[in-house]
Amino acid sequence: MADAYIYDAVRTPRGRGKPDGALHEVSTLQLAVTALKALSERNGLDRATVDDVVLGCVDPVGEAGGDVARAAALAADYGVKVPGVQINRFCASGLDAVNFAAAQVMSGQHDLVVGGGVESMSRVGLGASGGAWPMDPAIAIKSYFMPQGVSADLIATKYGFTRDDCDAYAVQSQQRAGAAWTEGRFGKSVVPVRDVNDIILLDRDEHMRPDASMQSLGSLKASFAEMGEMGGFDAVATYAHPEIERVNHVHHAGNSSGIVDGAAAVLVGSKEAGEASGLKPRARIKAFANIGSEPALMLTGPVDVTRKVLKRAGMEIGDIDLFEVNEAFAAVVLRYLQAFGLDDARVNVNGGAIALGHPLGATGAMILGAAIDELERSGKETALVTLCIGAGMGTATIIERV
Repeated sequence: MADAYIYDAVRTPRGRGKPDGALHEVSTLQLAVTALKALSERNGLDRATVDDVVLGCVDPVGEAGGDVARAAALAADYGVKVPGVQINRFCASGLDAVNFAAAQVMSGQHDLVVGGGVESMSRVGLGASGGAWPMDPAIAIKSYFMPQGVSADLIATKYGFTRDDCDAYAVQSQQRAGAAWTEGRFGKSVVPVRDVNDIILLDRDEHMRPDASMQSLGSLKASFAEMGEMGGFDAVATYAHPEIERVNHVHHAGNSSGIVDGAAAVLVGSKEAGEASGLKPRARIKAFANIGSEPALMLTGPVDVTRKVLKRAGMEIGDIDLFEVNEAFAAVVLRYLQAFGLDDARVNVNGGAIALGHPLGATGAMILGAAIDELERSGKETALVTLCIGAGMGTATIIERV
């Protein structure tokens, strides 16, 4: 197979996913167009040479429906011959979009492909697309359906993470993200979002709270206790895992990922296509993998898929210099650290979704770009990017700096 190289990665800042968020007036389409245009303009890319645009979007309904990738390619003036496809693997959609792009290149079917993702959570509500999994007893009962927050609390209970453990991790994420912005670590990838008058609406992640402390987080009420207890989901959790006597609810808004708006785009291509376009590769995609994981725990997929992708790449955990593990909930990353005995100095070194936010369909592409930036900044060689996924799945990608 041919090698797939990453030539560039850009993202918008993340805007708070509420009506008073800075990006609320920007449509899903325009968020995607912002990323696509920035990717092509800063690389002097002949847009007509792009063979496909693959975008993740978790709630592809309303303004985000109808194949937003094709609409964005047209609106960004990529030309009528550049197709687009929207994919959905829940929270890993953005990373899988890049992996799908890489697979097209590796197989020799395409030469240059854009992968990425978009989500406007302030305009298209979380869960707006519905689905059988939470609603149809035929699958909800079989898969021990419960809200992800209850599942995160189940993970914390099963693996021994306290409220203080989760809050301490959240404070660290906020501090790291604040330091990263102060030191300009995101400057290489973040492109501002502008309105129709070319006025900047947002050029910096809006969700961060770098002054968060154990005291301020300690005052927050556990978000999922009531739905777990009154909604019957705690009973589902203990039925699926009878070794757990009761669920200890430890997650809340401060140690869970933030709801935000944003988009990202990553340019993937063959060596020959890059040379023809005068592009210099930044990283090579070494391996990627997907896996299903236990659906009641649901969010432990990063552990399982990391083992799979390392085996596929012929590598050990110690061969990886940096890790980006999506911070859907604090317990997700704490379990990852525990499972592999990792030093947290190698994991999410510039903060994560607890501080920055999690624009579902875009996050995977965003943290892949963050990994590339950090490899270059630190002079390190390899990174592993992974996300947990609803219904019990995991996706991971290993890249190496060029």
